[in-house]
Amino acid sequence: MGPSRQYIALGDSMSIDDYAGGPGRGAASLLFQNDDERFPEWEGRDLSSGETADELLLLARDGATSSDVVRQVALLSELDVHPVAITVSMGGNDLLAVFGNTGAARRAISDLSRNAEKVLSELRLLTGDGAPVVLATVYDPSDGSGNTTAIGLEPWPGVVHLIQELNRVLSLAASAHGALVADIHQRFLGHGLSAGDPSQSQGAPADESLWYCNAVEPNAWGASQLRAAYWEAIAGRLGLTQSTIHTAD
Repeated sequence: MGPSRQYIALGDSMSIDDYAGGPGRGAASLLFQNDDERFPEWEGRDLSSGETADELLLLARDGATSSDVVRQVALLSELDVHPVAITVSMGGNDLLAVFGNTGAARRAISDLSRNAEKVLSELRLLTGDGAPVVLATVYDPSDGSGNTTAIGLEPWPGVVHLIQELNRVLSLAASAHGALVADIHQRFLGHGLSAGDPSQSQGAPADESLWYCNAVEPNAWGASQLRAAYWEAIAGRLGLTQSTIHTAD
């Protein structure tokens, strides 16, 4: 038997299980092994069923900033890893850490740019031209309205433009280092404030068109859509069946 082949998930709470209902239900977990009972339409379309990956290495952590992701990448150098795919979600907490302070946000985006360059360059050295690296953009629970008070946050004029600038920085970094982009921002539009109350706390609300909980976290339906975006980005690269799952309107 050869060495274990890992799907590696780096980043923040966009990738973890906690807000989607527990172990096995977050975006990275679903990409590795689908929950066939909850999402039967995805049966057989995951990295373990296709025997593409033997192991999920979930280093993403709740509250992680881009600086934390740099440290997550550093951990990989201490491990014997053979990645078949890597996903990265970062940037949202960089803004949340300075929420309401536009000057500090611009500095945070500048720091994010440097950190994204470091993360992606190090991952490229790790993977060579082999395993695809996917970088997620950051969603906007206000659905472009900028109405942060409606989702339980302080008012912040201009936040929509800051999110756009943050995502531009991420996309530029991905392009510079041959990474794929999962456009989570675009995919999630219409499934936040437009669909209901993103600040609600249920991991699996009855309304499956609402993809958030606790204002800024992906609930079960959001986690599945994150998984879908990752899958659509990497399936072709890995020679897997690439079927687009239509989003709920």
